[in-house]
Amino acid sequence: MVNAHPRLRFSRRETFQTVRNVLRSESAAPRSLSVVFVGSRRIRGINKRFLRHDYVTDVLAFPLQDGLGFDGELYVNLDRARSQAKEYGVGFAEETRRLLIHGTLHLSGYSDGTGREKARMVEREEYHLRKRSRRAR
Repeated sequence: MVNAHPRLRFSRRETFQTVRNVLRSESAAPRSLSVVFVGSRRIRGINKRFLRHDYVTDVLAFPLQDGLGFDGELYVNLDRARSQAKEYGVGFAEETRRLLIHGTLHLSGYSDGTGREKARMVEREEYHLRKRSRRAR
């Protein structure tokens, strides 16, 4: 995990727990997975360079596959996590966890390209958030 955001931080322990729990539950076993916390400017540059999308997004997931398995990279925009948390009326930590879950689901094979796929991903996100909150009690 790398925190490349100039000001905002998210817990290393929470990051590892969240990603590990999703991977286990979804029966996904990457050889390695990197998580990088960035800001809006950086994620826009990554999005433009690698996906040819010239806009800010909240999370990017890059599965890196070969014949032996997969590695993955997640880029989480902490600026967006903060603004979306306010917009949705949740805490910064919860929204950051949601973005980690969303990206990890992408790496686990989920897509959100169609309405049906998006609904399934939201369902899985909610499942993992509820599962985490039950453990925290």
